[in-house]
Amino acid sequence: MIQITLIQIDNYGPWTVTPNPRTEPDLQALQSRLYGDLEREFGAHGGIVFFNRFDNLIAVSNGMNYEDHALIQRSIRNRYPITISMGIGTAETAIEAQKIATEMIQKGGGAQSSERCEVLNIDSLANDNDSVQIAHIDIDDITTTLTDIETAYDTSKIVYKVLYELMEELSNIGGMCFFIGGDNYMSPSNGISEDQIRDALKRVDKKTGVTLKAGIGIAKKAARAADLADIGLEDIRADVTDDSVLVFNDLN
Repeated sequence: MIQITLIQIDNYGPWTVTPNPRTEPDLQALQSRLYGDLEREFGAHGGIVFFNRFDNLIAVSNGMNYEDHALIQRSIRNRYPITISMGIGTAETAIEAQKIATEMIQKGGGAQSSERCEVLNIDSLANDNDSVQIAHIDIDDITTTLTDIETAYDTSKIVYKVLYELMEELSNIGGMCFFIGGDNYMSPSNGISEDQIRDALKRVDKKTGVTLKAGIGIAKKAARAADLADIGLEDIRADVTDDSVLVFNDLN
């Protein structure tokens, strides 16, 4: 079972224009700083946060309880001019868990409701024996095939096209996918087999003209699963295996 926390800034849209429109550089700086702080806060508990849309962030939070989340809310309230609400859901797949987390946060009110403040609604929490599966995916040899040939912006267009196709393919089989910088993507992928991921990568390869590879990590907490996925990806890069997918399981 995977535990997903949806994090949403409270009343953010109205706040950005009250009492007067705030400058875009200031808003971008606040969102970026908030993401960094939340990454550190969740990371201290073994979780991991994906920026999603910045005013909405998605965390894999196995091992974290109500009080852990409440402490993070209080920390943000004390250091920012805004507050955050959270919804938490647990399911066999990441896509289903985030649906439940979304329902939980929506029960507390709309994203632009002036009355919603620091909602923390939990459907269920993962058990101690549950695990997280994370896939770290990247484009094979992007430096010589794209970065040193195409313009920076044209390369980004391809990188984001790959992201969209990965989001589509992986959500169809229960996973999610997030861009994490460079040519790298990370997928919470509980309930998806190694073969299913391999086949999904091949379909995206065909649609986009790139070649993808992935390391997969399985562990009790998201940060450790991501570390293992990184190791798998590095072994593929180092030609330790001819396969495009390599799994490291911390539970064996």
